[in-house]
Amino acid sequence: MYSKLTFVAMLLASVEARFGQEQSVANLIQGLSAFGNPGAAGTLSGATPGVLLAGANACAKLSLADKIVSELGNDPKVLAAAAALVGAEKNFNPFVVSIPSICSDANLPATAALRGIVPLVDPAVTGANTENANAASSLKTPFNANGLSVADVMKANGFSNFTLQGSDGSTAAPAAGGAVVAAPAATSAAAVTTAAPVATKVAASCAPVQTITTTVTPAASVATQVAAPAATEAAGGATGGAANNSQDSSIAGLDFGLCVPTIKFVGGLGNRPATEFTFQAIDALVAKGQQEALNPNIITNRICDQLTNVCEANAAAKTACLDAKAKILALGTRNADTANTWNTLLGFAGTDINP
Repeated sequence: MYSKLTFVAMLLASVEARFGQEQSVANLIQGLSAFGNPGAAGTLSGATPGVLLAGANACAKLSLADKIVSELGNDPKVLAAAAALVGAEKNFNPFVVSIPSICSDANLPATAALRGIVPLVDPAVTGANTENANAASSLKTPFNANGLSVADVMKANGFSNFTLQGSDGSTAAPAAGGAVVAAPAATSAAAVTTAAPVATKVAASCAPVQTITTTVTPAASVATQVAAPAATEAAGGATGGAANNSQDSSIAGLDFGLCVPTIKFVGGLGNRPATEFTFQAIDALVAKGQQEALNPNIITNRICDQLTNVCEANAAAKTACLDAKAKILALGTRNADTANTWNTLLGFAGTDINP
């Protein structure tokens, strides 16, 4: 009896020690008091332990990481602390479950600098050595997470011993099939054009990036690759469904390449109730692999990423997109005016946002 009790006491002590790991991340966030409004860092730090508890939703810490950046700014110290939260090990109770829960929401985290980071898992989990090595590596060089959830990225890089959990709390087992290692995150448009397809999960529905040509051709010849934007999408009134370029923007010097960077605000997207309105990119090439979102900043972030990844936009267009993204974030609204403001900022005033 004594030896059994001693063993249990030692095990509980070990679990308790691991359950205290969230405090180190909270301390990093607490140290950001020089950023944001007075007291903001303390409030965010206080929320950290809760999102790392064993019973917390796996997506909660990603939402909190986005909130840290949105409230404290994108200073390197802020981004480092938010990245530490994304990569932190969520508390794990081996007396209750045998595998961890991982967020399956492809919209999270929305902050570009935080995407591609995967978390540590309890060393007791089968396959933890692989995942923990990936987690450490991803903090230095994030994996390609274009259109993928954290769970997708983990599976693509060799670890799938987890339960999927959505932002709504729904759970599921990872889809069957072998994992394909995702290509390293691209640092330039040129790098993206030679990247391998991200994963078998998206290969069937999304053509590999390298198949997209730089030649603007009639819609009939590219219909099998990219759905042509609707004629009403561009303020310039493009007709015939042909691919659009900078002539559609009313702002001189902005060349958006193969894409039209407009946003719609529509009810019923993604099988949501007709009364639930969400944001989404109108352009089919921009929207591929990206779900609609209640948060407009997720979509603006996606558009700006795609200008480099697949649209072949010029530097002025990319800069204008980043500036517009910051203004939408500062605006803080989530309604039709948000979409109209975005479209106007990029030279597409009058775009039909509910096509």
